[in-house]
Amino acid sequence: MIWGNRSLFMEFVFLAYPSQPEFCVLSFLGVSLVYTLIITGNVLIIVAIQTEARLHTPMYYFLGSLSAVEICYTAVVVPHILANILQSEKTITLLGCATQMIFFIGLGSGDCLLLATMAYDRYVAICHPLQYPLTMTLTLCVRLVVSSVSIGLFLSAQLVAFIFSLPFCRARSIQHFFCDIPPVMPLVCANSHIHEQLVPVAATLAIAVPFFFIATSYVFIVTAVLKIHSTAGRHRAFSTCSSHLSVVLLQYGCCAFVYMRPSSSYYPKQDQFISLVYTLGTPLLNPLIYTLRNSEMKGTLGRILTKNCLSHNN
Repeated sequence: MIWGNRSLFMEFVFLAYPSQPEFCVLSFLGVSLVYTLIITGNVLIIVAIQTEARLHTPMYYFLGSLSAVEICYTAVVVPHILANILQSEKTITLLGCATQMIFFIGLGSGDCLLLATMAYDRYVAICHPLQYPLTMTLTLCVRLVVSSVSIGLFLSAQLVAFIFSLPFCRARSIQHFFCDIPPVMPLVCANSHIHEQLVPVAATLAIAVPFFFIATSYVFIVTAVLKIHSTAGRHRAFSTCSSHLSVVLLQYGCCAFVYMRPSSSYYPKQDQFISLVYTLGTPLLNPLIYTLRNSEMKGTLGRILTKNCLSHNN
């Protein structure tokens, strides 16, 4: 099969993996442990929201959707990383690389857009509480989630299609663990600066615009909360937003650092570490942040785990 003048089965080689057997074993065990915790944490959140009637609200619907997206997001690259750690030849075909990039960047962008919809949900709940049940209907929530993921995948598909339509150099070595824009772009042999400018433009649409929307929402939220005379009321309002804001800063901080800077400032070793943070660290910390700062979620998870323990003992 041919794409342009290149075979779809042309292979790229990943160079970021350890070569010593002992480091490979430690890397495999470490990544496997973190991946297991990511899946377990996010699945527990989804199960808790599905089983507890009190959590059948828009806020928790978005949280469950965020967990589902992050399960898919990590599944795009982590199993491939684990397989490459154990293999002697750490390669991927051109078609496989393009497919991995589309879903990784698309679901990551969908994650960012979903965090923006969660900010809108908190804005309506705090600034317009009487209109909240009428505004945030189940139909609207489903449409917002589907739109977030669809827009992310659409933007990603357009960007990846453009990148892979460009000619690649003969050197096909990727200084990374998986296919991502910053490590793949140095392999492009095009002289035009258009392809270098396209990445910041796409990043602006997927990162900067939603972040500006989130920041604006929180300006209105803080203004509304400060008008609440009750200290308990202010504390409750801020507590419902603190978890979301922590996740936003972590997610957008990593994404902005990687994708919204000039290609001349790309440093492979530094980016490899940052990629592990937003690929493994953020999906691992998100369930912890939302459960540790949310008494309803903690209570529900406690009841589910206690019920499972009792059923196993019986």
